[in-house]
Amino acid sequence: MAHILLTGGSRGIGAAIADRLRDAHTLAVQSTGGDLPADFADPAAPADLWRRALDRLDGRIDVLINNAGVFEANPIDQSDDDWVAGWERTLRINLTAAAELSRLGVRHWQEQGLPGRIVNIASRAAHRGDSPAHWHYAAAKGGMVAMTKTIARAYARDRILAFAICPGFTMTGMAEDYVASRGGDKLLADIPLGRVAMPDEVAVMAAFCATDAPESMTGAVLDVNGASYVR
Repeated sequence: MAHILLTGGSRGIGAAIADRLRDAHTLAVQSTGGDLPADFADPAAPADLWRRALDRLDGRIDVLINNAGVFEANPIDQSDDDWVAGWERTLRINLTAAAELSRLGVRHWQEQGLPGRIVNIASRAAHRGDSPAHWHYAAAKGGMVAMTKTIARAYARDRILAFAICPGFTMTGMAEDYVASRGGDKLLADIPLGRVAMPDEVAVMAAFCATDAPESMTGAVLDVNGASYVR
């Protein structure tokens, strides 16, 4: 039985990932927002979460899925202090917390002599950028992709694998509000598929990377965006 720590598992993409993994009946999944709450705006939260997850999962974590994140507007006409605070909050929650958990995972697997997997839920914004009010979000997700590649290259010989998934707009409550705020049909016209992704579609990819992806795929960055950005 694989022991999996999933962050941001209470809603949207995270909830879909948790459901798909639990449906496999071979996995023990602990997720933030539900049975292991954590506020990643608090710098102490990642290490505290890791300790509690290890306790809950009998001292072993096989897979880390970094999904927790925020998508908050940060327009450039805010005050200097507010704009910088928006950057620091988004980077702390979306990137630094994931980096801290990834580091703890790598060290755990190295110390135990075990293989491990990290799956990072990034974004299409990592490649094509985002709106003028979301510089910080795009930067955080770009950093997550770069971090994934670095981990994959650095620790493959230890059988520590890393993957990144880059969804475009996904039909979560957050995405519904944003699609409506940006004109709805006009935004959808930028997606050749004609619709945003469903959380289950992203969950399929995350579960595959977490459990079944071949080792030689380590470092892969997988797009789920309806061909709205192709590389």
